[in-house]
Amino acid sequence: MIYTVTLSPSIDYIVRMSSMRSNTTNRTDSEEFYFGGKGINVSQVLAELDLDSTAFGFLAGFTGEAIEKGLRNNRIHTDFIHLDEGFTRINIKIKAGGETEINGQGPDIPDAALEQLMQKLDQIKDGDTLVLAGSIPKTCPDDIYERMLERVKDKKIMIAVDATRQLLVNSLSKHPFLIKPNRLELSEIFHAEVETAEDVEKYAGKLQEMGARNVIVSLGRKGAFLLDETGATHTCGVLKQPVINTVGAGDSMVAGFMAGYLKTGDYGYALKLGSACGNATSFLPGLATRAKIDEVFAQLK
Repeated sequence: MIYTVTLSPSIDYIVRMSSMRSNTTNRTDSEEFYFGGKGINVSQVLAELDLDSTAFGFLAGFTGEAIEKGLRNNRIHTDFIHLDEGFTRINIKIKAGGETEINGQGPDIPDAALEQLMQKLDQIKDGDTLVLAGSIPKTCPDDIYERMLERVKDKKIMIAVDATRQLLVNSLSKHPFLIKPNRLELSEIFHAEVETAEDVEKYAGKLQEMGARNVIVSLGRKGAFLLDETGATHTCGVLKQPVINTVGAGDSMVAGFMAGYLKTGDYGYALKLGSACGNATSFLPGLATRAKIDEVFAQLK
C-alpha cells in the first residue's frame, strides 16, 4: 500500500474573469474547485495510474467532509483524523489576466491529534510506500516530518519527501528514497547560484551526501534531472504545449516517479513517467488524467 500524508489539505476554489476591480462587485466568467494539498494530489494522480493509496492527514468541518467524500468517490482510501474545531482551509485563486491567491489558514492541530497521526503510521508494513508532501500548519511543530520518519525508521519501506527548505533538509538524515527540489530550492538550501547543468548535478550530489537516495531536480521548461542512488544521471525534457496550470505539477511528478519505479524498478522509466504526469497536469485545468499522461508519455524524450 502507498500512504500519503497531507497535514494541511484544502479546497482550491478557482474563479476566472476577464478583469478584476477593487471596491466594487466583480462577477466571474467561470468557476472550478479542486481537492488540494500535495499529498492528496499525489493520491489522486496515483489513482489515475491505477494504484491504490491511503490518504492520511487532518480534516475539519464541512470542508473536510467534502474532501473526504470527494476522494472516496475518486477511488482513494481515506484514513484522516477529524478535528473537533475549525474547518479545512479554502484557498481562493483569482485568474483575471494575472493570478491572485488568497490561502486560508486551516484549523489548529492539537497535540492529541498529532499523537493519533503517529499511531496511524504504525499500520504501515514492510514493503509499503510513504509520501510526505507539502507545508505544515503553523500549529504543528517544525520537526513533525522528522518525528514521523523516526516512527517508521525500523520498517523496510520507501519514503518520498516533497518539502521545501529546512523541512526537506531535516528529513535527509532519515535517508528518504526520493526528494524533489527545484533549482530555486537548491539555491536557497546551499546559498549558491545554481544555473548550469553542472551546478544542478553538483548540488544534487550534496543532497545525496546529506542522506537522500534519489534526487530529482525540477528544471521548469528545461525538464527534469535525476541523480539516482547508483550515481547514474538521467534527464527528461518537456513538451511544447501551452501551460494552463502549474499547481500540482510537482506532486504529479512524484506520483508518476513512484508509480514507475514500483512497476519496473527502472529509474529512467520512472523519471519519464514522472515527467509525463507533471507535464500532463500543466496542460490541464486540474490534475493529470490517464488519457493525457499516456499521450504525453508517448511523445516525451
